[in-house]
Amino acid sequence: MKNSFRPGPIASEFIGDAIKKHQSKTSIGAHDIFLGQVRADNIEGKEVKAIEYTAYEEMANKAFHEIREAAFEKFDLTCSHIYHSLGTVLVGEICLFVFVSSAHRKASFEAIEYMVERIKKEVPVFGKEVFEDNTHVWKVNK
Repeated sequence: MKNSFRPGPIASEFIGDAIKKHQSKTSIGAHDIFLGQVRADNIEGKEVKAIEYTAYEEMANKAFHEIREAAFEKFDLTCSHIYHSLGTVLVGEICLFVFVSSAHRKASFEAIEYMVERIKKEVPVFGKEVFEDNTHVWKVNK
């Protein structure tokens, strides 16, 4: 089973390299990408400066694997990848990268939404929102 976690933010170079690696796969006609970015939310008058991500890694990797496999069964996909940050990710940085490829765009559009919604609901990844004054609160997924 693949380890979907990356330490810290997911770099734009990593995302670009993932896309580049798929250019040689000529049966692909569509890619869809979801990038989750840390927002500067304002909660009770305090602005978020970062999120510290933790996870039950073995359980989370199993859930990521099951979500990917279910997407392959449900949609006509060629490739599917999930990467999630662990550790501190600052406002404006990428914390979630979901990438799917298919022969046609409809499958990739539908698969990306299906996967992201399941990730947010089912995967045991937890975020602690860190404010500018270094206080924190556990993030609630919406």
